[in-house]
Amino acid sequence: MITARAKLSDRAPARVYERGVVSSIESSIEGLGSYLSSVLGTYPSYVASGVPNFFQNFPTGSAVESSLGISDDDLAATPTQVLNIPGYANWTDQGWNLRYHGNVFKQPNISESKLDDLANGFLIGTSIQQLPPAEQTQARNLTAEIYVVQQGGVNVTMNIEPDSSQSMGGTSSGASTAGGGAQNVTLVGETTPEGDFDQFLPLKNISGPGGFLLPGNDTTTIQRVNVYAQGTDTGNATSYLVPEAGLTIVSDIDDILRITRIYQPADGLLNSFAKAYVPWMNMPEIYANWSKSIPDFHFHYLTTTPEQVTRNYMNFIYNTYPGGSFDTRPLNFSDVSATLSIRKYLLEKVFQTYPKRKFILIADTSNSDVMRDYPAMATEFPGQVQCIFLRNTTATDSGDQFPYDTSGFKGLNQSMYMFFLVPDDLTNLDILNGQCYNTTIKQNVTFSEQGLPFGLSKKSTAGRVDAGWNGLFVAGLVMVLGSFMGLL
Repeated sequence: MITARAKLSDRAPARVYERGVVSSIESSIEGLGSYLSSVLGTYPSYVASGVPNFFQNFPTGSAVESSLGISDDDLAATPTQVLNIPGYANWTDQGWNLRYHGNVFKQPNISESKLDDLANGFLIGTSIQQLPPAEQTQARNLTAEIYVVQQGGVNVTMNIEPDSSQSMGGTSSGASTAGGGAQNVTLVGETTPEGDFDQFLPLKNISGPGGFLLPGNDTTTIQRVNVYAQGTDTGNATSYLVPEAGLTIVSDIDDILRITRIYQPADGLLNSFAKAYVPWMNMPEIYANWSKSIPDFHFHYLTTTPEQVTRNYMNFIYNTYPGGSFDTRPLNFSDVSATLSIRKYLLEKVFQTYPKRKFILIADTSNSDVMRDYPAMATEFPGQVQCIFLRNTTATDSGDQFPYDTSGFKGLNQSMYMFFLVPDDLTNLDILNGQCYNTTIKQNVTFSEQGLPFGLSKKSTAGRVDAGWNGLFVAGLVMVLGSFMGLL
């Protein structure tokens, strides 16, 4: 269930020390090593995909059973649960078409001592016994969510009801309670072998106390409905009926809405696995202001985090930011190559669902798939990308030593995108009417690899340093790196 947005108090956060979009000579030698790794084909997959490496290759299905020593009889006696991810509906010739997606699973009963052993397998340089009590609890809970047994071949039925839990206007991005539509919907076919389900199905326009569902081609109002999975009290979500025209924001979460630091594995792990989720600076105020000032703004949260840890992300979002639909990485996208393509796949799905809507895309520079896919959407879907906002993590966090490639933005009008440093850089922009660039924020975009140490990513009259450099230059840098680190 979507809860009301947290109350936000006014504050003036201190500005982060700015290193500039192009990294300075003070960048550490590790940054150069990281770049050389990328050139030589060993670029860390968790940086490339935006998913920490400790959030990949989770055990599933029979692997969980065997690792926990669970018998088939014990598993059969365990109740079935449903991860029901908040969906979105579009308007078609047949009426509203609602997307249902999520996972069916069973969560075995695991002893605390066993959970501690499993949790220690995810921790770097510490153990669960060394964590404060609250962090121990979160680490155990997240471990239990990871060690679940997905249920394939299951039929899923959803109950649809108007969402009366929130008042109109001030919450859930201004969405209103649907006037009708209460019904039961049985999904076509069964869950995949990984327990996933993902499909669009039409809604009947059944009357309710408030009348009927408003047609999507005759309103700009976003309508909310509650979606409950039958047979379990865990599969509850609020979904959104989004009209044909309007403005949708597709927002990443890690290092843009919350502090994760995936580019620092030890910090990223603790921030994701054990510590309470913390918003990044005053970003909740920016989203709250957009929710209040932009009529019928559709919020869609897209993270490539695996399904097993999605609930923590959703709980954080719905207690801190405006309510909206959600996307995550399904289990059938499990390997690294699929992870690198899942963001584009999910982006294309929502763009194709709403060909008449305009989109705001927001993320950070630490994910190479974002740097590639976001500008590509402006070319692939001309006229639909209104703004692209990217937090430059290399300029605001000295822990991010990984380069990022801005070549995808070459050819895009500067008025469409902005690399920003702090949330306040996004204030006073009329994004509804296409003002996406704060001219006071220095850009320095070289349309090449940026964020390198020693100023190597700066353009010069002789050319630029980017992914197209020759092997001799690479070899020279390897020699420099080796002499610094005693490798030669």
